Amino acid sequence: MTEAAIDRLLDESHIIVCTGAGGVGKTTASAALALRAADRGRRAIVCTIDPARRLAQSLGLSELGNEPNRVERAGSKRGELDAMMLDMKRTFDEMVLEMASPARAEQIMSNPFYKHVSSTLAGTQEYMAMQKLFELHEEGRWELIVIDTPPTRSALDFLDAPKRLTDFLEGRFLKLMLWPYMKAGKGGMKVLNFGTQIALKTVTRITGSDLFADVGAFFQAFEGMYEDFKNRAKRVRELLAARRTSFIVVTSPTGSSLREAQYFTERLRAENMPIGGIVVNRTHLVPEVAGLEDPGALAERAQGPLAGALEAYAAWRAVSVREKHLLDAATGLERLPVWRVPDLADEVCDLKTLRAVGDLIADDKAG
Repeated sequence: MTEAAIDRLLDESHIIVCTGAGGVGKTTASAALALRAADRGRRAIVCTIDPARRLAQSLGLSELGNEPNRVERAGSKRGELDAMMLDMKRTFDEMVLEMASPARAEQIMSNPFYKHVSSTLAGTQEYMAMQKLFELHEEGRWELIVIDTPPTRSALDFLDAPKRLTDFLEGRFLKLMLWPYMKAGKGGMKVLNFGTQIALKTVTRITGSDLFADVGAFFQAFEGMYEDFKNRAKRVRELLAARRTSFIVVTSPTGSSLREAQYFTERLRAENMPIGGIVVNRTHLVPEVAGLEDPGALAERAQGPLAGALEAYAAWRAVSVREKHLLDAATGLERLPVWRVPDLADEVCDLKTLRAVGDLIADDKAG
């Protein structure tokens, strides 16, 4: 691919979702792409889910919150760049306030079980990331929205989470178990078997709250809101599959990371999601030099600084060859643009180095 490949993607996309396993540089790639889009004249926003707050540091901000924050780019008169970091509970609270009356919303948000669901339940973070994406799209202020998805080992929790959360909120089995209690109040405890009563009393003693009452009240308060949650999830799903959406899978040149990338791309294809390409971070491209086909053997015969230089070249050349073999063997990726980012000596901690990452992605002709 030419330099225009990533720039064309940035110019034509409305949503870019950066996904991949943890620790491969998704946050850096997300910020670099959003910055490059802004530098090209687009109104862009990047939303991170990264609890380490590295995005704020790299953008020169002291902190990020659940509201867009303007990034000042000295000397740049083109485009606009905003950044934000998802506040999972606040986003959930805002959804409840939107879907329920003030009194009902207060009843839900003051429930101790709701506080657990909105803060720590598996899948909630991913659902709220999709909810925030939908809000930014509906607001209509930005031409490009870049989403940095939560790190995950189980491939695309970002896509699976809405169904898991809505299934939980519907909670047919749990509500069936709770139904006598929900109808009869605390007197309903007597209809439960002795073992269940003992278990619930134990949980209540440990947690300091009447968990059974909290759960029952939670599902009662949410009654009738499940369809709203499912409809919102359906609309976001349609947005993710739209023509102007692109998923970019971020990986690193190791066997385990590339296997993850293969799994991500296979799953995206199975879900009919548009894939824009692959960003391979921290690569080492050391070209072969004529006459140095066997630098190790030459190093054994050389002396002094020349021997050390040959040994260093031999070691890094071996790394480069190994990474190329791994990339060539990664089935399914060969049909996609692959942009390689060299392993940088400096940490990406400001706009200058962040802009350099975007330049390196655009300059990689190997895609």
